[in-house]
Parts: sequence; C-alpha cells; structure tokens
Amino acid sequence: MSSRVLVAAALASALVACGAGGTPEKVVARPAPDGSAAARAPSPPRTITLSIVGTNDLHGALDRLPLFGGYIANLRAARLADGGAVVLVDAGDMFQGTLESNLGEGADVVRAYNQLGYAATTLGNHEFDYGPAGPAATAQHPGDDPRGALEARATEAMFPFLVSNIDDSAKHARIDYRNMPASTLVTAAGFKVGIIGAATASTPYTTMPANFVGLTVAPVVARIQAAATDLRARGANLVVVTGHLGGKCADLTHPDDSSSCLPDEEIMPVLAALPPNTVDVFIAGHTHAGMAHEINGVAVIESFSQGRAFGRVDVQFVAGVHTATVIHAPQLICPLDARNNPIPVADCHPEPYEGKAVVADGAVQVIADAALAKAGERRRERIGVTLAGPITRAHAEESDQGNWFCDLMLAVRPDAEIALSNGGALRTDISAGELTYGRFFEAMPFDNRFALVDVQGKDLRDLVTTNLQRDGSILSWSGLAATARCGAAGLEVKITVHGKPLVETKHYRLVTSDFLASGGDGLIGRLHLPAGSITYGDVIIREAVADLLRARKGTVDPTTLMKPRRLQYPGARPLTCGGPGAPKRGPAEPE
Repeated sequence: MSSRVLVAAALASALVACGAGGTPEKVVARPAPDGSAAARAPSPPRTITLSIVGTNDLHGALDRLPLFGGYIANLRAARLADGGAVVLVDAGDMFQGTLESNLGEGADVVRAYNQLGYAATTLGNHEFDYGPAGPAATAQHPGDDPRGALEARATEAMFPFLVSNIDDSAKHARIDYRNMPASTLVTAAGFKVGIIGAATASTPYTTMPANFVGLTVAPVVARIQAAATDLRARGANLVVVTGHLGGKCADLTHPDDSSSCLPDEEIMPVLAALPPNTVDVFIAGHTHAGMAHEINGVAVIESFSQGRAFGRVDVQFVAGVHTATVIHAPQLICPLDARNNPIPVADCHPEPYEGKAVVADGAVQVIADAALAKAGERRRERIGVTLAGPITRAHAEESDQGNWFCDLMLAVRPDAEIALSNGGALRTDISAGELTYGRFFEAMPFDNRFALVDVQGKDLRDLVTTNLQRDGSILSWSGLAATARCGAAGLEVKITVHGKPLVETKHYRLVTSDFLASGGDGLIGRLHLPAGSITYGDVIIREAVADLLRARKGTVDPTTLMKPRRLQYPGARPLTCGGPGAPKRGPAEPE
C-alpha cells in the first residue's frame, strides 16, 4: 500500500447505515498559552483537500439526484471552509432505465447534471441505446444518425462527455463528435486536475449493435497512458480516469486490502498494466458493484447503480505536494431494502453529512419533479393484472421474471416455437399487487423490437451450452428446457423443445430481441447464420407484452414460473467439467 493512502471506512457494518464518515482530520495550529518561542514559531503549511466524488450507472434514476445534491452541497461547504474543492465526475450509463428519463432520451439527466456542477462524464455502453434522435431505436432511413440522441445530449451538457478509446473505423482515429474529447483539464482550489474518459471493451455488444456500427473500441491502457502523459505535460497535479469499466469487491471497509476483489473483472488487468504514477484516481462503473480500494497505487471507487450511493476520494496537498489520499467506502444516499434495492426517496431520512443535515437541492428537485410529472400519467396506468407475489429477477441465474417474460413473448408471437431473452434485459424486481405500467417499464426499460430467427437444433445447442460455460448474463427460455451434467467426455447437455428431444438438423423458429439477434451479448452473431435467417419487426417487445397482459387480466402466481426449472445443472455457472476447450468466461452483459 502506498504511504500516501490512508484507510477510511465510511460505512460501518458492511453498508447498512446512511451516515457520514471518512472525513480526514484538518491540521489546526493553536498558539502556546505562555507566549513562548513555540507560540512564535511559524504555523505548519496548510493542508488543502480536493474531494473527488464519483457516480456511475445512474440509469435515469432522476428521483435520487435532488438528495444527492444535498450531500454534495454539504461537502462543497466543508471544502470551501478549509480552502479545498470538490470535483464531481460520472462513469457513464447516465440515461437509460426509467420512464421519465427515456421519454426525453436523457435530456433531463443532462439538465440535472448541469445544475449539480459535474466536471465530466464518460460514455457508458447504454449511452448508445437511444439511437437516432426521436422515437426510432435504430436508423430507419438513409441519412439517419445512429448516434443522434447521444450527440444531442452532448451538445446540451455544460461538461464534456470524455472518451479516449472509441474510434471511427473508417478514419482509423478517435471519434471527433462535439463535446466528446478524450480528456479535459479543470482547475480546483488552484490545482490542475486532468480527467480522462474510457469505455468498456464490451460496448459493441452490450448496446444495440446497430447503433455502434462504424465504431471500434481501442485498447484502453495505451489511450489512458497517452492522455495522462499529455495532461501531466500541461501541468496536471492530479490525473483522474472516469471509466465505464469496473470490478467487484466484497469488502469495502479496508481500502488497503484488495484481496476480496475479483481478479478477472475488466478493471483489474487495466490497473496492473498502467505504469506507476500514471493515474491517481479511477472512477469505475459498468459492473453495478462496489469498490473502494488502492490497487497498484491507484485509488479506485465504484458505487453500485441507480443512484443508490456515491464514491469519494480525498486527495491532500501540503505546500503543493500530494501527501495523502483517503479512500471512502460508497456513501449510501438512502438505506437499501431486503433485496439491496434503494428505498423510495420519500421514505428516506439521511443522517447528517459533513456535520450538517442533508437537504435536497431545490433546483435539481424542480428538474426531477418536472420529468416525473411528464411520465406520471403513463406510470400510474393500470395494466389490469395483479401479482400474487413479487416477480424477481436474477442476472446470472434462472428467475421468475426471465421465465415469465419469455412465456409472454412466445404468447405474443405464436409463429415462433421458442423464446429467448437475456438476464441484462430485466432490471428490477416487480413487487406484489396491482401491476402498473410504470412498474412494468422499470423491469423492462429497453425499447427492443421482436426479431424472428431461423435456427437449427445444433444452433440452439450451441447457445445453451455456451451460456452454461460462461458466467454473467443468463439466457432465459420458453419452449425449451435443458439438463446438463459432467460426464466422461466433459459437459453433456440434454435439450427438449416442448417436451420432445432436440433434433440437431431440424429448423426451429426462435423469437428474441433485435439486440440479441443483431449480435448483442456476443451469442447469436457467433452462429454465422445464413443470410435471410433473421427477420426484424417494428413492434417494441415491452409494449406488445403489456397489451397482452391488458387483454388477459387476472392474477399471476409467481410460484408457478419456476416449476419445473428450465435449466438444470450441477453447481453454478460457468460449468467447465474439466472438458477440453470449455471457456471460463466470455462476453456477457454485466448489467
């Protein structure tokens, strides 16, 4: 551990409280009472603290931002009092995920971030989801800009959308969109802070692939190095990376011990490859997990998702020299419920932060309230279905919600025999009681359209087996069941379609999303299907499924959705069984 890095545990008992913590001690000079030489001695140099605050993966949770603004106001007041400053940075995936944000394609999030005073953000994979400006999710006509909505948001922002490693394929150079530089240099309390943006290597297949056509993701380490060298040459006292690539750590109370961090998450080899003193602070994202660690000399923070928390690193300078770094565990904005979901803001009463009560930012509240009001009537719309219990999601395992969603897709498209979805398509649990459109939307926020895919039995086997041999996003099925076991030859998988054994050479009609059909999650694209095998539709899956539920009405019993299980296998994914060529990891949508 670096001698400049101090330990700060801002959350006691593994993130169960909403209190403040981790504030570094100020250096206070008090004169000796006897008027001695000690009293006449020069005061020690003043300590100046820059608080680097990081957010990530907001996913349109506008209702969380006013209260977050209250935390930031308190911290800014504390830094103003001691001569320091706050630098506020976001690590991407700002927009996609809520009805109120999606209705304006993220415009209200940008307005709120402008008011909060962000210094910079970076591009998450879901920043590309909206496609052209307007209702179409992908380009429909010649001349449509597949990044039109993103470019519009960047022009409205008073802060840059930083990205160092996304290139224009035709130009073999970094993209040159307006307000999207590789890095920026800001001044805070007289110090120069360089900020670099970085995108995840999985961007091409964790957004709508059609919206990323013509772009490539360049190796991130070389781009960070080049940008950091440039920023240091321009006088940067501190270099911060805001990167939509992250990690997963179990223990967030010991910054000097990274042994609980999974070693094969994307950020870990990046940090290992960066030369010492290239980067001081790294704001991470994408994995929706927590980090608060010093790794290879870099202070790294990541703060879950949906506005539930923020991260903080205090960098201290004495006489202009960087002397210490304090890494805080993620600060919960509100407590979490039993399933680790943020409780409603209306029920949240934070403890004081930086010695003052946390009061929602009024200007941000106006923005959030207006967005919520626009979406309110649609959000409250009753679908006519009552849930006898909660329908829960799971990203990496078979779930009630995944099975239910696939069953509904197959019911909407009776021209198909099998339905397929992915764990990343489903975002929140749906609580028991009367189902409203707003709750349904929160669970299925993506505007994916239906796609009908002509596949052979061998292709279905490839999809099932490959997914079982990977971790990350699970594939959910309707009309198909699989039982896997480890045999003498490795992984053995028995598959049935509507109760009949899979026929390897038979053609089957598979209904799925245009995201998966066009290469998302790196699965169907690897089958190399013949031309004409995929037919895309114009109907949004969520809307068609909601219409079906309105017509059906009645009560849904979630306990029936996992009986029997559709995927049965020993242990947990990824399954390797010691067989040859079984991959331990592969591309999958983390969230």
